[in-house]
Amino acid sequence: MDNYIEFKNIKKAFIGQLAVKNVSFSIRKGEIHALLGENGAGKTTLLNILHGLFPATEGEIFIGGKKVEFFDSKDAIKEGIAKVHQEINLVPEMTVMQNIMLGDEKRKGILLNKKQMYQETEEILKKLKCKFNAKDKVSRLNTGEKQMLQIAKALKGQAKIISFDEPTSSLSNNEVKTLFSIIKELKSQGITVIYISHKLDEIYELCDRATIMRDGEYINTFEIKGLDKSVLIKNMVGRDVEMFAKRQKPLRANYLQTVLSVEHISGKEGYEDISFNLYKGEILGFFGLVGAKRTEMMKGIFGATPLIQGKIYKNNKEIKNCSPYNAISHSIGFLPENRKEEGFIKDLNNTDNMALASLDYFERNFFQNKKQKYKNALEKGKRVGLMPNDPDFITRNLSGGNQQKVIVGKWLTTNADILIFDEPTKGIDVGSKADIYAIMEELLEEGKSIIMISSELPEIIGMSDRIIVMHEGKITGVLKREEFNEAEILLRAVGGKE
Repeated sequence: MDNYIEFKNIKKAFIGQLAVKNVSFSIRKGEIHALLGENGAGKTTLLNILHGLFPATEGEIFIGGKKVEFFDSKDAIKEGIAKVHQEINLVPEMTVMQNIMLGDEKRKGILLNKKQMYQETEEILKKLKCKFNAKDKVSRLNTGEKQMLQIAKALKGQAKIISFDEPTSSLSNNEVKTLFSIIKELKSQGITVIYISHKLDEIYELCDRATIMRDGEYINTFEIKGLDKSVLIKNMVGRDVEMFAKRQKPLRANYLQTVLSVEHISGKEGYEDISFNLYKGEILGFFGLVGAKRTEMMKGIFGATPLIQGKIYKNNKEIKNCSPYNAISHSIGFLPENRKEEGFIKDLNNTDNMALASLDYFERNFFQNKKQKYKNALEKGKRVGLMPNDPDFITRNLSGGNQQKVIVGKWLTTNADILIFDEPTKGIDVGSKADIYAIMEELLEEGKSIIMISSELPEIIGMSDRIIVMHEGKITGVLKREEFNEAEILLRAVGGKE
């Protein structure tokens, strides 16, 4: 059925913003259909309308030739439309079983049928090859396991349509393979899948067709087979963009000037005897697979978690009693992987979020200088290319790429000269990636130095001056730029060389 799901002239207006503009296209029954576009293109908004999270301002949706109108997500679920959300939306103090069955608890008379719920939960977890069980507390799961749990929730019902919004952003390679096999199995059962991802390799492996949106408008729909990636990218961003990360400016690393020395540090999180130097004007990349403990080690350097042993020197001066406050006072900034939970406060605007690490600077007679904070946000927003550059805009309502720019602005406010970027382009579109790369190179021009953690090989190879590879908490290789080789990096990432 070529027109199984039909969007006809869909519009969605929020206060002061038209998020979806007269969008019309169709999705075939039983296909895996990609929905592509930059952050802020309107993809998630369109899906939220389909799933009943809010109504369209104008337009109609047809499923199987029947007009549908959902007033809440329960209406959509009753019609067999399930969603795996981009944001983790779980109750941490409940068990895995309780989260999966929440709102659809099985009963035996007036009592809960815990035995049936337990059996059904274990069957789903086994199908997904999850390593946790039905009785585990969600608060004890890692990010990837929580994402698999959300997928399990979507698979619980008898869904006819399932949408996935950036489902692999927190998954390990093995978990991604399992997910892909599940999605392909869903297709073989005649289930229609809508798939949002910024990872084009996933689109080419999984999807039959792709619909492109840009600035809230429908652009085009393509058959994936035989389609050049450059065509997709150009339609997504409206301009030619390099597919992979690439340094656009001269390399600036000064290997005669060490700005940060890390000597034999270990932490209870599992990293051990880590030593390295960071040089002025350098991007030092850290690559590793899930469990390499790169993030944990960087949090130890920043003082967010305690060190068991080792010393850290900034410009040959030891940083003692390391804490985030001390790190900031030594002009070190940290842009976390989980930006929505650790990078900014969701209910604050751009002005306040950019000032978070510099409150002492803005204090005047025990009060915050609001005028100065506003001016700072306007200046930093312009510098990083924030869109919209509105200091009063609530940060959580920005796209992922622009949220990252606010966090960069926060650390520019501190005048940090060492910046730790943890997965800087995770979950953001190709256009915003190019913006982040440009910002990083501008920081190097200003004499700053960068440590970058990335799990994307093209990014780590394209942007780094040197690469340190880690495996299970230990360094397994240090490579100069002329030694970069994907096979060599991966070999060391799996512990193939010491």
